[in-house]
Amino acid sequence: MKEIKKLLVANRGEIALRVLRSAKEMGLQTVAIYSEADRQALHVRYADEAVCVGGPQSSESYLRGDAILEVCRRLNVDAIHPGYGFLSENAEFARMVTEAGLIFVGPSPEAMNIMGDKLSAKQAVKAYDIPLVPGTDEAISDVEEAKRIASEVGFPILIKASAGGGGKGMRIVNNAEEFEEQMQLAINEATSAFGDGSVFIEKFVTGPRHIEIQVLGDEHGNIVHLFERECSIQRRHQKVIEEAPSSVLTPELRAEMGRCAVDVARACNYTGAGTVEFLLDDQRNFYFLEMNTRLQVEHPVTEQITGLDLVKEQIRVAQGLPLPFTQDELTITGHALELRVYAEDPQNNFLPDIGTLTTYVRPQGPGVRVDDGFEQGMDIPIYYDPMIAKLVTFGKDRTEAIERMLRAIDEYQITGIQTTLPFGSYVLRHPAFVSGNFDTNFVRDHFTAADLDAKPDETTAKLAAVLTALLISEKKAPAAASNAPASTQGSGWKRNRLGVR
Repeated sequence: MKEIKKLLVANRGEIALRVLRSAKEMGLQTVAIYSEADRQALHVRYADEAVCVGGPQSSESYLRGDAILEVCRRLNVDAIHPGYGFLSENAEFARMVTEAGLIFVGPSPEAMNIMGDKLSAKQAVKAYDIPLVPGTDEAISDVEEAKRIASEVGFPILIKASAGGGGKGMRIVNNAEEFEEQMQLAINEATSAFGDGSVFIEKFVTGPRHIEIQVLGDEHGNIVHLFERECSIQRRHQKVIEEAPSSVLTPELRAEMGRCAVDVARACNYTGAGTVEFLLDDQRNFYFLEMNTRLQVEHPVTEQITGLDLVKEQIRVAQGLPLPFTQDELTITGHALELRVYAEDPQNNFLPDIGTLTTYVRPQGPGVRVDDGFEQGMDIPIYYDPMIAKLVTFGKDRTEAIERMLRAIDEYQITGIQTTLPFGSYVLRHPAFVSGNFDTNFVRDHFTAADLDAKPDETTAKLAAVLTALLISEKKAPAAASNAPASTQGSGWKRNRLGVR
């Protein structure tokens, strides 16, 4: 066993605070790092020790692996937890950590390299008969050859950056006439974002659902999956609302996707927590998309339905301990939802909105969890991702989880900036979401800025209930008609308290 006594969290905000809390529960000493912009941040005050590693820009602070390792040396740190983002999927940083004699709480650099490139990931999983989206198996730069392949695959197609993520370096092409221009745009964007202009081609799956499977592996060859998360409510190819389990997976499909996810992890000898992402088409065919070699933003919904602390499991695995459970011992209990509360204006194309949290009061009560890194009076920094918090609700079933989320959104008091809270309320009241009949095109198909100005009334509520019943009757989906929230009429509590809405 590789004992960890002191852990440094190489991150900031809510994820740093979340990791620090689990570490403290395990009796570990904790170290935080921070930039000059985060001097008063909650994670800085929470840790046993905290060290400034540079200026406000990420490149001056949170991305400075050399400065982080120097802090570890000075403070006799045993291990580094990278959180997500920043250096969490940087294989070279992971290698530097281990070469310095420290423990990296995450997978091996080799696993990161394999799964960090979408093309090498495809090659690695081929031997395990994992379903793949039709397209190229290697990077392509010859435009005419690429156009020929695209015609064979059939339009629409998707041009994707091999080293990409977050929707960058991605272009949908509907016909051969626009192919050359879109391919060049994808190459340019990939080069700018990742320093790697390699792109490949995939068949564009229309009306897909984004389903991901959480996996855990140890150094003894044990790998399990912790079931799925539905992440189809997105804007700009980035998730806003996640839930577990999905409302459309049958037990048989869940087991098959879980088996494939475990095989993907085996293909790179994966250790620690990781996520295997799939696309699910409207015929319930699924295709391997990519593997994220880190803890995901949406990991709390998996924790809620399994009763596990994923951060603690990561730390135990990093110490060389075997997983304390088998696949057969894992079960799903209840239903969980997560809304990413961003400092964004949904009525202005979700553009970031910076400012001061003039009012900031978290919701409370049964089944409500808030992972955040802010408090009232703090400013939203312009240098980092605009996420303020992750609002998570848990219930005995999907109905109760939705009802609790609507109540929690109504109680969440934030003024001084625009947030995604009204958008979350809109989605959870929409018949398509309530019925489970939605895909990654929800924002395109069902949302306009004007929708947030509409006031739900009794007629709207009745219409939603009728549409939900019709949709479920026609599709015979696993989600039941009783999944509709008891009421779609928001209370006046927040309006009366804050004079808003």
